[in-house]
Amino acid sequence: MIDRPRGGRAGAPLGTWLGLLIALTGVRLLVCGLAPLSADESYYWVWSRALAPGYLDHPPMVALWIRVGTWLVGDGPLGVRLLAPISAGLGTLLLGVAAADLCGGTPLQRRQHAIIAGVLLNATLVLGIGSVTMTPDTPLLFFWTLTLVGLGRALASGRGAWWLLVGVAIGLALDSKYTAVLTGIGLALWLVTTRAGRVWLRTPWPWLAGLLALLLFAPVMEWNRLHGWASFAKQGGRTDAWQPARAGRYLAELVGGQIGLATPVILVLLVVGMKHALSAGRRGVTGLSLLAWITLLPVAVFVQHAFGDRVQANWPGLLYPGAVIAAAGTAATARWWRPAAALGFVLVLPVYVQAAFAPFPLPLAVDITGKRLAGWEGLAMRVDEAAGGGFVAADEYGLAAELARALPGRVVLGVEPRWRLFRLPHATGSEAGGVLVRSERRHDGPDPEFWAGMTPAGEVDRAGGGHVLERYRLFRVTLRPDLPPEQHLQIVRLPTPR
Repeated sequence: MIDRPRGGRAGAPLGTWLGLLIALTGVRLLVCGLAPLSADESYYWVWSRALAPGYLDHPPMVALWIRVGTWLVGDGPLGVRLLAPISAGLGTLLLGVAAADLCGGTPLQRRQHAIIAGVLLNATLVLGIGSVTMTPDTPLLFFWTLTLVGLGRALASGRGAWWLLVGVAIGLALDSKYTAVLTGIGLALWLVTTRAGRVWLRTPWPWLAGLLALLLFAPVMEWNRLHGWASFAKQGGRTDAWQPARAGRYLAELVGGQIGLATPVILVLLVVGMKHALSAGRRGVTGLSLLAWITLLPVAVFVQHAFGDRVQANWPGLLYPGAVIAAAGTAATARWWRPAAALGFVLVLPVYVQAAFAPFPLPLAVDITGKRLAGWEGLAMRVDEAAGGGFVAADEYGLAAELARALPGRVVLGVEPRWRLFRLPHATGSEAGGVLVRSERRHDGPDPEFWAGMTPAGEVDRAGGGHVLERYRLFRVTLRPDLPPEQHLQIVRLPTPR
């Protein structure tokens, strides 16, 4: 059985916790509206202007969420991010349902597990930052939490129909980000290797869930088939790297990233919770054995990947809902969840303030929000002046997307192979001359394949917080009139906001 908490009771009325969650959601909505968009968010906004079943980098769910938000409140930062804080609030309630079912216990213990799991997840930077930005991880976290609800309900009630929710949620998680396949494989292995799982396999419900997930993921697979398996090749290409000599550095980065995103004390509680889930699973505790499989298998994959390449800190983020549920059922968490959560919120709050208002004059080396968010509007104005009556071009996708958002009356060309995969209006012959913008970080020269003429035209800066954040070179360019059609598709006109 699970550890029965001996202290730290979440004794406030449920209405109080709900009020705090609503207030937190309001704060997050405010930050969403005030903080400028990052280059990646602007890039995903471009996706939302050219909806498709797939894209080079990820499946399409983030584009659909942005399209809904901008339809409701416009193309500003709040519209792009609108569903992030809303999904975090709803997801917290769903997480509580899943924690109560998977941890079990008396009604009071179930309530305590639900509250502790929800508070801990909201106190991490994974959800703290994820709830005020719009990336593929945002819908992924929501739909994986919904998957846990279906699994918890199925195990607690014994009703097989809950597996249909599991299938739908896994399918939508796969439509959000490909890493959802790791937790899906963990679930499949739990079904095959445990007695409780094999009992379910003798019913039609898990099979129907799998079919539903495949049907929902089928448009993404078909898009990949029609585009030379481009997205699968890009993401699958990460799996064959093997450089064990660098494993020490990559593993240290992986652990360090999780210390930062989970916050230190919460990470310790998550590790304790997963250790407890693993040992309880060996004793046949159904809910905790399930959490162990769907969490520890992806952890093993990320560790293996670190023997060949860097694991981005956000990749393990989908494991946090299951891990906080496992942690919520342990005696150690019952004693430490309040100070752990307090530290987490103390670390999250300055990030919100700096992103929204930038009041702290931070050194450039540690000004992470400034590097990602600041100075795009000023850069666009300087580029607009330099371009005169011509087009603006960029051969870096994030830069092209930021310029397209900031210059709605200007033709902005994305000059990169990925743009061939978009259904966007092509450049026309009347747009023959303009300015190419290139970061000085790039030491190679512009690709002459696209340009009939190219002349250096000075430099511009992206500045913020009293720092020059990045410097760009300008080139006066003209398009080649003889570009073959398949090459011409690489030069596209990004849509303007409505």
